[in-house]
Amino acid sequence: MSRDVFSGAALGSASSPEPWVPPVIDTGVAHPARMYDYYLGGKDNFPADREAAERILAVGPQTRVFAQANRAFLGRAVRFLAEQGIDQFLDIGTGIPAAGNTHEVAQNVNPAARVAYVDNDPIVLAHARALMAGHGLGATTVVQADLRDPAAILADPAVRAAIDFDRPVALMLVAVLHFVTEAEEPDAVTALLRDALPSGSYLVLSHATGDFVPPAQATDARTITEVYKQRATSPLTLRTGDRIREFFGDFALLDPGLVQVPYWRPEQEVPAEMAQVVFYGGVARKA
Repeated sequence: MSRDVFSGAALGSASSPEPWVPPVIDTGVAHPARMYDYYLGGKDNFPADREAAERILAVGPQTRVFAQANRAFLGRAVRFLAEQGIDQFLDIGTGIPAAGNTHEVAQNVNPAARVAYVDNDPIVLAHARALMAGHGLGATTVVQADLRDPAAILADPAVRAAIDFDRPVALMLVAVLHFVTEAEEPDAVTALLRDALPSGSYLVLSHATGDFVPPAQATDARTITEVYKQRATSPLTLRTGDRIREFFGDFALLDPGLVQVPYWRPEQEVPAEMAQVVFYGGVARKA
């Protein structure tokens, strides 16, 4: 996420006939979304992104595995909610499209599921627009906005057209809140978003943590946060499990609660090395 706060600008859906030209993209500074794409083995990144990512991989080579585990958590959570009848997803900080996007998973369960993606990186929007050019993706909308301005997201006409806030919604905050510093009031951000959701809605959240970093690797963790601070558009804030749990407010966490992402309702035996994954994840329901 960059520090720029954009007013919502809908890019339309597959049915939109007008051409679209992406805005100017600053490729000289690493962006967390593009770094994440690099961790996942994607090709939608630039030298600055790769250089910053490689600095992190040099001290934390398991970062690729951690990113994959987080992506798999997103897929399991979306599939579970779609199977429970949730057919609206508001995915903020979506990142660059990769295998297993929210709309792909949800619409595989329910072709009528509607997804509104929100991100502030122009290259994410460019790729999402291209993705939506395919057949049958008219229920997917992309909006350019920033998590730090939740009121603008909720008021955006394209979001309001895609999401009916009188019916249950799944709010996706996957691997994005750790790019919101304490000074940027993440509690106020999440509270405003939670309050906008009707009863029966869900919050899917994952967040980086230092809880599972062995003491011998504490220096490596500090190096990683310093790379984001010095070389990326947003710093990385590691938070404890207790602190992350506060972002769910009074929503009730589903079993197994807030856990490392590989252990949230795994579909097969979790390898032992997953005990080092530095992402918490959880899904909670609004009464």
